[in-house]
Amino acid sequence: MANEAKVKEEISLKELIEIGKEWFVYLLSQWKIIIIAGVFGAVLGLTYSLVIKPVYTASLSFALESEKSGGIGGVLGLASSFGFDLGGGGGGIFEGSNLIELFKSRKMVEQTLLTPVIINNKTISLAEMYIQINEWRDNKPKLSKIQFSPDTKRKYFTRVHDSILGLIYEDLLRTSLYIGQKDKKIDIISLEVTSKNELFAKYFCEGLAIQVGRFYVATKTKKAKANMAILQRQTDSIRGELNNSITGVAVANDNTFALNPALNVRRVPSAKRQVDVQANSAILTELVKQSELAKVSLRRETPLIQVIDKPILPLKKEKVGKANGIFLGGILGGILVILYLIFTKKIKELD
Repeated sequence: MANEAKVKEEISLKELIEIGKEWFVYLLSQWKIIIIAGVFGAVLGLTYSLVIKPVYTASLSFALESEKSGGIGGVLGLASSFGFDLGGGGGGIFEGSNLIELFKSRKMVEQTLLTPVIINNKTISLAEMYIQINEWRDNKPKLSKIQFSPDTKRKYFTRVHDSILGLIYEDLLRTSLYIGQKDKKIDIISLEVTSKNELFAKYFCEGLAIQVGRFYVATKTKKAKANMAILQRQTDSIRGELNNSITGVAVANDNTFALNPALNVRRVPSAKRQVDVQANSAILTELVKQSELAKVSLRRETPLIQVIDKPILPLKKEKVGKANGIFLGGILGGILVILYLIFTKKIKELD
């Protein structure tokens, strides 16, 4: 049985070699067609390398400031134990992966597209720059009358403006925008923007980081700022009342100057004013303490994003070189024609 299996294996191997020789001889007989296809593919590869514009990549990396339990955090915790709400920890919804999604949100991207940049001594928006780069007005006549002026308020846009911004947003999200952690073990987030225009890639990358940074900081400090504003208003109000009480004491004392000691009832207004002064002084002291702690809390919340690397010109460029285009085009053309010849020969054998 073992000998029979060995014989069958040898026969199968011989058959495989014979089939391989047969195909090699057939393809060798078609060398002219294969060479022509390879030359044609090389020409196409060279044309591709000359026609296709290079792609530029702008990269920006940043780290989030971590909140530690010690230091200022301990002071704020102690203050909270006495009933002082100082607004710490606001905006936690934008930590980690949620912050990455914030970069991809339509609101952040659209706000970035409406920021002004200077191109050829003219101030235009990034949305306008994107339309010009992609020559949308040449292909879409409806865009001829639509303009995206820098810093235009969103409420003044029409449905057409919204539709165009939506198309730009989807196109950027699909082809140009990458945001994420390259290494899960490192808390550094990388932002990359690719474009056929070097300046657009750089400006949009930096603009998006600025917009998200502002929104993130505003969200994180919103509660602390609101609390500090309330404390400031209360402090100003009590200080005004204290000043009025002090003035009232002085007026009452003037009215009772050299008063007959038997007429003590006329000293009551002065005594009441003294009580007001003492009460307002105590309240003002506590409010000032809380206001200072609120300022500490606000300083603790900002800044929250530390930029590590920014895009620097010239940007990283990806382009198919002439030699690579010729080589890859020739190889691809030859492979395709070989597959075609094999397929047609098999079809003829079946017939």
